[in-house]
Amino acid sequence: MINLSSLDYTIIILFFTIVLAIGIYVSKKSGKNSEEFFLSGRNMPWWLLGLSMVATTFSTDTPNLVTDIVRKNGVSGNWVWWAFLITGLLTVFVYAKLWRKSNVNTDIEFYELRYGGKPAKFLRKLRAVYLGVIFNIMAMAAVTLAAIKIGQIMLGLEPWQTIVYAGVITVIFSAIGGFKGVVYTDFLLFFVAMIGAIGAAWYLVSLPEIGGLKNLVTHENVINKLSILPDFSNTEAVITLLVIPFAVQWWSAWYPGAEPGGGGYIAQRMLAAKNENHAIGATFFFNIMHYALRPWPWILVALASLVLYPDLASIKEAFPNVADNKLGHDLAYSAMLTKLPSGLLGIVLASLIAAYMSTISTHLNWGASYIVNDFYKQQINPNASEKKLVLVGRVSTVVLMLFSALFALLLTNALQLFEVILMFGAGTGLIFILRWFWWRINAWSEIAAMFSSGIISILLNFTSFGEVLFNSETGVFPSWFKFPFIVLITTLVWVITTFLTSPEKDKVLYNFYKKIQPGGKGWKHITNKAQNENINLINSNEKWSVPNGILAMLLGTVFIYSCMFATGYWIYGKYTLALIITTIAIVFAYLLIRVWKKISTTIL
Repeated sequence: MINLSSLDYTIIILFFTIVLAIGIYVSKKSGKNSEEFFLSGRNMPWWLLGLSMVATTFSTDTPNLVTDIVRKNGVSGNWVWWAFLITGLLTVFVYAKLWRKSNVNTDIEFYELRYGGKPAKFLRKLRAVYLGVIFNIMAMAAVTLAAIKIGQIMLGLEPWQTIVYAGVITVIFSAIGGFKGVVYTDFLLFFVAMIGAIGAAWYLVSLPEIGGLKNLVTHENVINKLSILPDFSNTEAVITLLVIPFAVQWWSAWYPGAEPGGGGYIAQRMLAAKNENHAIGATFFFNIMHYALRPWPWILVALASLVLYPDLASIKEAFPNVADNKLGHDLAYSAMLTKLPSGLLGIVLASLIAAYMSTISTHLNWGASYIVNDFYKQQINPNASEKKLVLVGRVSTVVLMLFSALFALLLTNALQLFEVILMFGAGTGLIFILRWFWWRINAWSEIAAMFSSGIISILLNFTSFGEVLFNSETGVFPSWFKFPFIVLITTLVWVITTFLTSPEKDKVLYNFYKKIQPGGKGWKHITNKAQNENINLINSNEKWSVPNGILAMLLGTVFIYSCMFATGYWIYGKYTLALIITTIAIVFAYLLIRVWKKISTTIL
């Protein structure tokens, strides 16, 4: 536990005051109608939305999660989420434009644009509850768990105290400010969070016990954790950290913020953009910051923690009041922050509060948008006034916050929940990619994928059957095969279901094609059929942009990974290697710009 100075308290109180003031300032306009409350009138610029995406994914559990990964598996362990870059860039260069064209209010509403009849209505209701409530509560609980651990280590707070202090302010400005309040405060939260993370890394690495970067990267506790790539002599590590993420995970798994084909709160921001180009610009900016630059301050603190707290016993010894069921390697990040001086400590605490508030407020507004637009308005009160819809959105915000806080009290580890959510979405991602470009996919395809993925995940993760089947020593399969196995079975189930059920009606498919103009051979059957019926579906002379979009995705992937590697090697002091990779990044940035011009006009 640490003692905050008057300066620290002043910084934190000032931060809270500004955030609440923003929420109150925009509350009147945000409450005008549901589109304002959830999409801010679809008039947001790319840079503001991009900053909002970055701030949203910088949650209190993220540095804890990265610290947990680095301490257990080294820097290379982060490939478990770094591989999602490919998913993100596919969204940038292929799907951002399509989402903005759809003009739906939520990505769940998309189901009744792409599919038709009772199955589409059922799927929309089901996904609204499944994602907006169940998954959303799980994600917020992980963030709240991290806040609880920070509160215990740094301030000596009981779990309920952390929830009350941090949650009340967040739920107030989220409920009154709506999406505009969330995005405007994200602008502030981004800078506070980044200043705090960078400032903490700089100071902690400079501690006398660590002695600067040079001593850190040569310390005996750290040197074997530095590699950005896994040890290729360790077959299981390579399969787990590189082969599965790049061969299977990026296209097959649904995860909040990294949905194949876009979705969730990322889709919400693309739908709120001024136009298609602003949607593309926002998501690209987000991916650069999220993967190439932002992780390194957390990684440095995680590495430094190995010097001061090499194991769990040392953390427990330093912080004996921490409950045994909350003790884990993720606590090391908070433990390191207790070393910060007055002033910087206030900024870092404000940055952690900012990270918490940004993520929770986004999830609250996003989840409430599903409840209002895709459940309440569709099933309970179709004739509800705009004023009533905003009221239901605000009440839903409070209820979601309450349930996520209660669930957080039951959790132990953020990485544990990350893996569970990843498993539950395994095998569904390919549908989200193909449904835009293959006419044959129908509502039953998604329903089958959703249920099979969930049921199989429960069987393998929460029953003895999974232990018997997947055990590296005694099981039928090695433990690393569990994720690909779920993907394989889920994919087989939904593909078979697709061909055993009837396709969507021609009218539904014609209307979708006219609005979205997806193009490609996957729609050739429908465009030819419409042409034979003298129906013109093609209303644009624009060349099909998907091939260039995929090329841009590949170039962008090399560019951002080069930036990530280069940043790491500059930090490690490997200047020759850093210079070579920086040059590669510049070359691929130039090539990307040339291809980008073929996809869209300037976003500025």
